[in-house]
Amino acid sequence: MTPDVVANILKENAPLDLSAFQWTRTPKSYAVANGHIEVTTLPHTDLWQRTYYHFRNDNAPVLQIGTREKYFSFVVRTDFTDNHQRFDQCGVVMYLDSENWLKASVEYENLQFQHLGSVVTNNGYSDWATTVIPANVKTMWYRLSRREDDFCIENSANGMVWNQMRVCHMHKATDEICFGIYACSPEASSFKAIFSDIAVMPCAWKAHDGQQPDE
Repeated sequence: MTPDVVANILKENAPLDLSAFQWTRTPKSYAVANGHIEVTTLPHTDLWQRTYYHFRNDNAPVLQIGTREKYFSFVVRTDFTDNHQRFDQCGVVMYLDSENWLKASVEYENLQFQHLGSVVTNNGYSDWATTVIPANVKTMWYRLSRREDDFCIENSANGMVWNQMRVCHMHKATDEICFGIYACSPEASSFKAIFSDIAVMPCAWKAHDGQQPDE
């Protein structure tokens, strides 16, 4: 069995080795150096399944690492200064297969505003939860946390103060999962996304201390 890099990091408090990540699909170009990953997107790349207008696309570049660790958080900072076309996006992802995945990102809209949002796809159907943010925001942090087959996605402007975007259940995330980063350009566009401050740490999403489950 391949050593679980994430489990070893949590056990030994070691730094994350970016060479352990693998591409599910490669982008137009990319570079990895000094803890940064630069990704240049290809046009007409996206992740979406069926809901609302029956459109399906499953060709976005995804750079991930696998783990069976049940409790952890993954943090990354994104810089999308170069985006310029509607729906250009980059962010955090957990991609299991074409019909089971989640992602969070900022999507370019126009010169006035853009969308901070997340998509959760279970059994081949995507949703989309968004909020409008100013167009001049060009960096965003994300924290993806796992507690068994449930997940929490948070965002931050500075990597210190975190805001919950959503809590979700992933039906297929019962054992090993893969998670990491992605960038894509759904329309006829290409841009450079920069990822930095990439880390794995003990789960920051604490156990629920309120209402107890029904017996």
